[in-house]
Amino acid sequence: MGRKPIDSGPTRYTTFILLLMGLFSCTVVYIFTSAVIRPAENSDVDRTLTVEDGGGGGTGGGEECCSGVESFELWGDAVKWGSDFKVNSSKECCKACKDMCTGNHGPCLCDTWVFCGDKNACGDKFGECWLKKQKDTLAPDKKDAGNKIMWTSGIVFGKGEGIIALETEFGAIHVKLLPECSPRSVFNILDLLGFRHCAGCQFFRAETRGQIWDAHGDHIKDASFGPPYALLQGTLGAQGTALDEVSREFYPEIRRGSVAWVGSGPEFFISLANHQEWKKTYTVFGYVLPEDMQIVEKIAQLPTKFDVWTGVNVTVLENPVPLKLRRIKSSNVI
Repeated sequence: MGRKPIDSGPTRYTTFILLLMGLFSCTVVYIFTSAVIRPAENSDVDRTLTVEDGGGGGTGGGEECCSGVESFELWGDAVKWGSDFKVNSSKECCKACKDMCTGNHGPCLCDTWVFCGDKNACGDKFGECWLKKQKDTLAPDKKDAGNKIMWTSGIVFGKGEGIIALETEFGAIHVKLLPECSPRSVFNILDLLGFRHCAGCQFFRAETRGQIWDAHGDHIKDASFGPPYALLQGTLGAQGTALDEVSREFYPEIRRGSVAWVGSGPEFFISLANHQEWKKTYTVFGYVLPEDMQIVEKIAQLPTKFDVWTGVNVTVLENPVPLKLRRIKSSNVI
């Protein structure tokens, strides 16, 4: 980039001027390489996904998740009473539930866990781990939430459970949710399912893999890292529905098929490639089933037009693609 010539000054100022030039140059490079995803209009949430920033994908290369939501209590039919079963941590409670939901011996015997981990608030209930079973795993029975609630709760999806569909005119994109990894995000999605509409939900930006990533999503040696940036971006901000903002949860490496929030939502993206160049800062709450990535690729190849977001060239869909959320009955897919 051309710069306005700087007049020569006294020798004693040379070092200082060079220092300022270096700092300015670094700032310009950082801004340029960081603006891959644009903040939504009229939003105070920073939604800039960068080639230096990152997120997570799939299950993050085998990372074991077992998280819940604090100050939150789920009801359900007890399959193991907490008064008779105490553990040392919420993770142990979660794992106890997952051990009853391996898929090796039929349906899950446990899909909900509730743990009391605040010694002062719990009193003699400290350490109690209640394992429960929901009538409907996509609509768990919530009792209460708030600072006065002493319980931490989470859900577990078994094989073929916890799958939702992003329905478009080009087909349904099935997404496996990850409640053990990003529980707040998943509860947000389940709340949105309950509204039974998603007016305003759409895909609006499409970036192909170009000549940068191969069909498996792997980066081609010596190629740049974009543009294009190999992603499909949209929003789940349904008109008349306010989703709770989600703080960072599960942020492993972005992989092909990862579904992650841009910032704290409701904008999100599906990755078409394995982005090892992105650091781990984006919450992944699900992944697209492999057989449905062809639909994502098809939408990414629709006609686009160029735009500039924070100094970076991007491609947006000439005609945004509406989408709606649909619950999927249990299957034997995954």
